This record gives sequence, C-alpha cells and structure tokens, in this order.
Amino acid sequence: MGAIGSEGEVVSVTGTTRTLTYRPRRVTLSDGTFLMHESRGGTLSSVWAADLGDLFVEVVHLGHGPSGGELVLVVPDGDVVALGDLVPPLDAVPSAVTPSWPAAVDLAVGLTRPSTRILTSSGPITREELEDFHQTLLGVLHG
Repeated sequence: MGAIGSEGEVVSVTGTTRTLTYRPRRVTLSDGTFLMHESRGGTLSSVWAADLGDLFVEVVHLGHGPSGGELVLVVPDGDVVALGDLVPPLDAVPSAVTPSWPAAVDLAVGLTRPSTRILTSSGPITREELEDFHQTLLGVLHG
C-alpha cells in the first residue's frame, strides 16, 4: 500500500501512480493538477476524488473555518483525515466564530472513527479532542 506522511501543515500521500501534496487551502498532484476552493480563486466547490494507484483520496470543502477556503483530505484506506487549519491549536480558543465553522467541524467529526488518525496544521489530535473543539466553537458562537 502507498505511504502517508506529514510534516507541519503538509501531508503527502504517495500511491503507485501519483503523489498528492495537501496544504490547508491548496492540494497539488504530482502531474501538476492543483485544487483550491472557489473562494480562494480555485474551482473546487464541494468535493473532488482521485485514485493514486493503490490509494483513493477525497478532498472536501466542508465549510469555512477561521480563515475560509479550508480543505479537508480524506484517505479512507489509510484511515487518515487531514483538517489543516480548520482546527487551530486546541489551546487557542477563538474570540469570535462564524456560523459555518462549527458546522464544518461537525461534518469533519462525521468523517472520522475512534481509530482515525486526525492531522491538523498544529499536529495530530484525537477524535475526542475534535469533538471537544466542536463544543468549544458552539459555546463561543452561542454564548
């Protein structure tokens, strides 16, 4: 099976035929194809999928997070979900939250299982931490 590696906000998924490089707002394939959300000047509005040879990947826009246009990478066979900047460092509680941010995080929770390796720009987190962050966002949004 292919390889999945991460360093900081960058996640690389290498299959037998292509490699995908994920960053929170831009995804690039080894053949030069790249994706960005339409709010960032790209063409992706909701979901895109690709076969890398022996790994299947999906890139999804679940909704705007702290800066907008954040993309989520799902590697089902590797049980990996990369959330990028959708989840900032967990000790950095935001002072303001847009309504779409908790909704996007709620959808992200639905993409995971307890065993899923969840990657963020600030490091890996557990599903429980993701669920707690969702509740934190709701608390800030609704007071």
